Amino acid sequence: MSQDLAATSGVTEVEERSHGLLSRLLAETFGTFLLVLVSVGLLVYSQLNSTGLMGVALGAGFAYLAAAAAVYRVSGAHFNPAISLGAWLGGRISAGTAFSYWGAQLVGAVIAAAVLFATYPRDLVTLLQNQNPDMTGVSDAFGGAVNGFGEGSPLYLLTQGGAQFGWLAALLVEVIISAVLVGVYLGANNPLRRVSYGPVAVGAAITALTLISSFVTNTGMNPARSTAAALFANDWGSGGAGRQLWLFWLAPLVGAALAALFYRAFATVDPEEELELVEDDEDDDEPAEVVETETVTEVETTEAEATDPGTAEPETAEPEEKKAGDKA
Repeated sequence: MSQDLAATSGVTEVEERSHGLLSRLLAETFGTFLLVLVSVGLLVYSQLNSTGLMGVALGAGFAYLAAAAAVYRVSGAHFNPAISLGAWLGGRISAGTAFSYWGAQLVGAVIAAAVLFATYPRDLVTLLQNQNPDMTGVSDAFGGAVNGFGEGSPLYLLTQGGAQFGWLAALLVEVIISAVLVGVYLGANNPLRRVSYGPVAVGAAITALTLISSFVTNTGMNPARSTAAALFANDWGSGGAGRQLWLFWLAPLVGAALAALFYRAFATVDPEEELELVEDDEDDDEPAEVVETETVTEVETTEAEATDPGTAEPETAEPEEKKAGDKA
């Protein structure tokens, strides 16, 4: 048991040392880019496709799964500042690595949104103005991808102002779904009991949580994704997406912190305790090896004395000298 745990711990250390920080940051940039490109892109072009809410949820889940399959061994496949914070508080990565990941994730998310913004056909804006006279530019196409509450809540638009989710309800929902996501990540990617379907579990959680929270806030759960969409929506007026961005940083980070603390409190075995047990087992084995070595050495010495004629001569020569003296 201890050997298996030691072997597992050793493999984890080798993997972490085999990839430098730059490689891990590039992996996080790529993964976040792919995740935001799909999840935000489906919403930006929602007026043209018929995927609906299920398509958006499945797209986000599959995008995470594809990116994790590509770079999980490099960076751990966070692609989300909330997951990076949970991994830091859970003892998986250092504070410096966590904040470096944040920067890489923001870069990847902004690049993905910039690609969507730059490639959006300007002629399409003119055509869509027939359906939505308020649409004046590409930034308005990002209005369907931003996260919001109150008048920015998707429920407000669906009910034409008849109902909405206020900031408190939005805050609570975002904290809960972020805590669930980070908890799934930490549990599925435990270095001592790692399961092969970890990325699948996280991708499934993203899909399910998107279905639950889409009508509330348009599913934030990822501050990097929320920031990129808000930047290119360019709505910083009163009640705009830019003014509401604070909630979609605060809630996911609070949820991540709660998930990490609960996970450490209720985990069956703490990783530090496991390492201590492994070290104790190794210390207990060392004396036995020393005794065995000493025993073998003693046996070899005895056999050498018995077979070496030079060692046996002095024992037989002494009695002969005594006999010669007696005869004289």
